[in-house]
Amino acid sequence: MIQTLPFGRSGHMSTRLIFGAAALGRASQQEADRALEQLLAAGVNHIDVAASYGDAELRVGPWMERHRNRFFLATKTGERSYAGARGEIRRSLERLRVDRVDLLQLHNLVNDDEWETAMGPDGALRAAIEARDAGLVRFIGVTGHGTRVAAMHLRSLERFNLDSVLLPLNPALLRDAQYAAEFEQLLAVCRARNVAVQTIKSIARRRWQDGTAPTHDTWYEPLTDAADIERAVHWALAHPGVFVNSAGDLRLLGPTIRAAESFAQAPRNAEIAAIEAHAPLEPLFVRDFGAQSA
Repeated sequence: MIQTLPFGRSGHMSTRLIFGAAALGRASQQEADRALEQLLAAGVNHIDVAASYGDAELRVGPWMERHRNRFFLATKTGERSYAGARGEIRRSLERLRVDRVDLLQLHNLVNDDEWETAMGPDGALRAAIEARDAGLVRFIGVTGHGTRVAAMHLRSLERFNLDSVLLPLNPALLRDAQYAAEFEQLLAVCRARNVAVQTIKSIARRRWQDGTAPTHDTWYEPLTDAADIERAVHWALAHPGVFVNSAGDLRLLGPTIRAAESFAQAPRNAEIAAIEAHAPLEPLFVRDFGAQSA
């Protein structure tokens, strides 16, 4: 059984493994429905999708008609202006076949100029608040990638009382001392304010190497060995209070679910070393080099 925790102040007991519906971006409905059966069988009760994830919202829509009460449903808008976000939120509701989503997130809000626009008086945050007040969304969060994301989320929390944040967490990333310190600072603030913390890229190995043909529907090379996936997921879940979002390839969903089901205690350092014995972990992001879009 996968552990559950309160998802911040939402009142929902979410499974610590959240289904990252980016994996449905290029999936057929038949493939998507097989994934749904995996989620239902494992008791995963939280879905995280986005307007920019290809056909993912369209694939989740039929699930909502049958199982809306089984899932905490989150989506994201990548628009920065009020008008753009307002329109995208409503399109997402149509595509998801729902009257309301549980969480609306400002997607990958890391760039300074985009942040100023989105958080400004005529920005996406205004549209999110308006949608919340109209009953179209229940909670508001922010997501991001790159080495600056923890610091930017802290800045966002100073501007607005967000309900959730989402950012990368893996051993290679925490070797960046500044990121590790900012991540811990963000965790402390979120714990104090009861803000949910979602993490991504737990099973990322490295970026695809030059000249290598990608074998998975992820922009990075993932871990693929089941034992390595288990070790990496356990390492992420060992951080108290955080949630782990599954990766963007349906072939990785099964082993990730099994890893979450078997989590019981913090992994030993030797277990991470065991991954690196044959699959060295490399940073996905280089400080001051920019961030990969989600």
